[in-house]
Amino acid sequence: MTIAPIDPKRRALGKGLDSLLPRVPVPAAVAAADTEGGKPREIPLDQIDRNPFQTRSHVNEEQLAELAASIVSNGVVQPVLVRPLASGRFQLIVGERRWLASQLAGMATIPAILRQVSDEQAMEITIVENLQRTDLNPMEQARAFERLSREFHMTQEQMAQRTGKDRATVANFLRLLRLPATVQALVESGELSFGHARTLVVFEHAEEMEKVAQHIVSLSLSVRQTETYVQRLLHPEKAAKKDPKPEPPIDPNVREVQDRLQRALGLKVQIEDHNGRGRVIIEYARLEDFDTLLEQLAGD
Repeated sequence: MTIAPIDPKRRALGKGLDSLLPRVPVPAAVAAADTEGGKPREIPLDQIDRNPFQTRSHVNEEQLAELAASIVSNGVVQPVLVRPLASGRFQLIVGERRWLASQLAGMATIPAILRQVSDEQAMEITIVENLQRTDLNPMEQARAFERLSREFHMTQEQMAQRTGKDRATVANFLRLLRLPATVQALVESGELSFGHARTLVVFEHAEEMEKVAQHIVSLSLSVRQTETYVQRLLHPEKAAKKDPKPEPPIDPNVREVQDRLQRALGLKVQIEDHNGRGRVIIEYARLEDFDTLLEQLAGD
């Protein structure tokens, strides 16, 4: 069996997330329940509270049902991450979809790893873990980056390092927050992609963004078509210059002579006539053609 090489970004990702999970000693009440080495333990689902710091706002019901069916057959392969609360209950940090799917599957318990972390640490872990996933829509990712910037004062470079993304990608997601609410809703619903949305932020006014967004949706424009359309709106003078000028009509008599010369010479001939004055252009592609033309014209 061939083992695929580990992606350096994924290695950095795992290290970054692990750095957010300090192994601080837990209270005596839960220390005995936590196994050595951070190994998971089974925790009743009804003793786990939802993560209040969750950045995902939409859950795909069909995918959740598929995950629930998988859990029924194979169990929960990857444990969730929880933290103990003073009330004796637990609060979810990472693994909301597995937690919801386990409830849907009718499971009584779920494998979980305990970590003693503060509210701030739990929030940062949640946001970073979600940003490492691919199932967040672009607006959810944009708001998650904004929270890291606002609540943890992270620079774009720091956010890029923590989540394994390029700094330019982080900047592009943050720019999406300039979109008006109506356009953001189109991005969240999937009617506009990240590429479409990134193209729209070049406009200064919300009304322009909304108008172009509706145009994109109504015509089902691709990202490339959208980019071309936006450039034409921003630079109409350039678009006009690129439009080909219509060729002037050729006098029928001139066209007839042009065709006769082409047949006689076996070469492409173009006659430019302006009220009885002009020029005859004869094109050749090889030196042999030129020699033949010279012989015909010079009579040699």
